[in-house]
Amino acid sequence: MRIVVAPDKFKGSLSASGVAAALADGLRSVLPTAQIVLLPVADGGDGTVAAAVAAGFTQHQVLVDGPVGDPVSAPFAVNGDRAVVELAAACGLSLLPGGALAPMEASTYGLGQVIDAALATGAREIVVGLGGSASTDGGAGMLAALGAGLLDASGTPIGRGGGALSAIASVSLESVRRRLDGASVVVASDVTNPLLGSDGAAAVFGPQKGASPSQVAALDAALGRWADVLAPVLGADFRDTPGAGAAGGAGFGALAGLSARLEPGIDLILSLLDFDAAVADADLVITGEGSLDEQSLAGKAPVGVSEAAARHGVPVIAVAGRLQLPLSRLGQAGIENAWALSDLEPDVARSIAEADRLLQEVGRRIAAHYA
Repeated sequence: MRIVVAPDKFKGSLSASGVAAALADGLRSVLPTAQIVLLPVADGGDGTVAAAVAAGFTQHQVLVDGPVGDPVSAPFAVNGDRAVVELAAACGLSLLPGGALAPMEASTYGLGQVIDAALATGAREIVVGLGGSASTDGGAGMLAALGAGLLDASGTPIGRGGGALSAIASVSLESVRRRLDGASVVVASDVTNPLLGSDGAAAVFGPQKGASPSQVAALDAALGRWADVLAPVLGADFRDTPGAGAAGGAGFGALAGLSARLEPGIDLILSLLDFDAAVADADLVITGEGSLDEQSLAGKAPVGVSEAAARHGVPVIAVAGRLQLPLSRLGQAGIENAWALSDLEPDVARSIAEADRLLQEVGRRIAAHYA
């Protein structure tokens, strides 16, 4: 029997690799001769680099400026001429010192530094996972780190962070274009929001990053100025492009300044992992994430895995910390059965703390069920 174990992380508990390993331990205890393939996945947010490394990419580290300038050691992964980087590992919310939110000051500068380091390895395709951003700077910091000139009316470089964009008067992208010459950028993101307005980066995601109503309005106006200044330089306007609002507008910065293309996160990651080849002759696929709920059905990792497995007629089951969907809804997404850790340990805190042990037990139960 060949089983592909392809979960996403259980946020706040175990990495995707940790989840896969625990399930595999349980499976092997009942099915010692089964061929178990571990293929932890991600949907483009945090864990994207780890998924690439688990699939055979080589991990590198680079010291960059964190979301408010503090030094951060950020990972990225390289395989031949392809590199994978993730915003969350360079300038994500989890990296804010002391957890102090900084909606006006936080920047994507560190992401640009990681991209630059990936280019320095000789990579010609850069895959950027967006998600978990601490900033709403429209990707301006990322472009500045790659050499963009962002100047105010007096010709002085503006500061970092979304708030500083209110002063921008001119942009020069020549250095960015030279740095990226011959390279392409692909952005993994499931967000379809535009840059501005009631569905834009500031209005929808700003409050999660600590922005008050007045700061949301100021950030939206600053992002509008950023788009106004960039449009004549580019000869195009990306503010209304679906996905421009991703990661505090970093999607916009990637589209406009890096000529990036945006792709659904899980589809791009599965392609990187050569998931089709791994699942082609499998008998069963196990996927999952911390909470299987309505959001999971909107392009998250388990559904992406299920859709990919369905192309090969391989049945898919899911494991979750909490299961908040009936099996009928999961069935519509191609998932035929599901196990929840909460059925074994209803206490949420204990379930999170003991996820490794519980996942091993779930692995044993799945193996007994399908043996």
